[in-house]
Amino acid sequence: MGVGNDPHGISLVRDTPCGPVEGLLSGGVERFLGIPYAAAPVGAHRFAVPTLPAQWTRTRAATAHGPTPGQVPYPGALGRLQPTVAIPGDEYLNVNVFAPAKRPGGLRPVLLWIHGGSLQHGSNALPGHDGTAFARDAVVFAAANYRLGAEGFSVLEDAPLNLGLADVVAALEWLRVNVESFGGDPNQVTLMGHGSGGSLVAALLAHPRASSLFARAIIQSAPLSAWPVSRARRMTQRIATDLGIAATREEFAARSPADLLASQARMAAGATPLNSGPAYGLAIEPQLVPEDPLRAMLGGAGADIPLLVGTTTQECRLWHAPGGRGAKVSRTGLALARRRAGISKEAQRLFWRNRPGAGPGEILAALATDKLLRVPMYTLADARRYAGGQTQVYEFAWHSPVNDLGAAHGTELPFVFDNLAVRGATTLVGDAAPQSLAGAMHEAWVCFATMGIAEWPPWDISRPVKTFNGLGNEVVYSPRDDEAEAIG
Repeated sequence: MGVGNDPHGISLVRDTPCGPVEGLLSGGVERFLGIPYAAAPVGAHRFAVPTLPAQWTRTRAATAHGPTPGQVPYPGALGRLQPTVAIPGDEYLNVNVFAPAKRPGGLRPVLLWIHGGSLQHGSNALPGHDGTAFARDAVVFAAANYRLGAEGFSVLEDAPLNLGLADVVAALEWLRVNVESFGGDPNQVTLMGHGSGGSLVAALLAHPRASSLFARAIIQSAPLSAWPVSRARRMTQRIATDLGIAATREEFAARSPADLLASQARMAAGATPLNSGPAYGLAIEPQLVPEDPLRAMLGGAGADIPLLVGTTTQECRLWHAPGGRGAKVSRTGLALARRRAGISKEAQRLFWRNRPGAGPGEILAALATDKLLRVPMYTLADARRYAGGQTQVYEFAWHSPVNDLGAAHGTELPFVFDNLAVRGATTLVGDAAPQSLAGAMHEAWVCFATMGIAEWPPWDISRPVKTFNGLGNEVVYSPRDDEAEAIG
């Protein structure tokens, strides 16, 4: 290891199997940013499974964020809440590593973060995904980019499917080989994802190779299922029709990433998780997703891996509240959406009785939250209990005052990362969010990554749910079971 001076910290070099990398040491945390874990997905590597990057012998600078995957920013109010970081360059299959400064006591547990964003947005360069607090608490934190949108999840006749998921596998394999260079234990890797990133974690947890890739899993606010190929290809076919090309690797590779992004934006305009608009999803296929992940896990897949899983109380308010969309939902619109989702009229009435004064938009958001996320999560936790698996369930219930978000999708992230003061956190949670809640959630995630269990009881017949509300953060047993049963 070499060291030197830098205005932002002390320069240091770590030798890895891929080659030496230069990072920065500041405040007891080592930061190595933008390290490629796979070859740039361009040229012959475009629409192909990831391959190892070329090794290097000269020290590679890893002191600034690397390139980010191509994407179009979220529109309107949602874009203001969840801004995009765009850094140009081909080597966007890269990983950031935040490690505690070398201390005696052996290798540290590792946490690999997979960001969300509907498989179309996000990157490891977002300020909210800074892993400093985890490294401060003796966890080696890594955050990986992966291919998004048309580049990562197209369904083409002559190309592999689920390439973005294959990228996550490549990042895990890179960690297994390289993480000891940063003080991490390759046998203590926790795979953690949020939203669509959590869906990728679920798919890998259900895969027969799961235990060879990671030891623990954290799934936050994520759908747990994949789609048949016939459904997963719809977005690809729309883009092909829009551009006047065939849905083949040759035709898509002949178009620039910018052309595909522009078409993708046109096709996805107005789509949200609530309106069944065109979107990307994982496709069920023999290699990486041989079976619907939820179905596989209900059958016992992944039960040998400890799981921390949860949702926010009001997930779907993220798509209803910011632009006032929820206030525009009529009773007729609610009824139509409910029927499309296969939710009974009796369930709707129950939700309304339990929320006096709520409007149709709020009821729709509550029904969708349970239908899409909470009920499948409880079903999975029950199945894992029968299979002998350890599952811990949480609910984030603190209400953000920003844009009437409440406990919406993503509002828990500044607390999990314990970075309320980081630029951008106040966009979601305001400038008076309780630090005590951030301390409690972050500590729970650190405990799980370190010991494989957090401080509340695992799921059993009493259905304990750790409720992070910023008050007592109590364990609630079988919360809102009447609603879950009505939806299920």
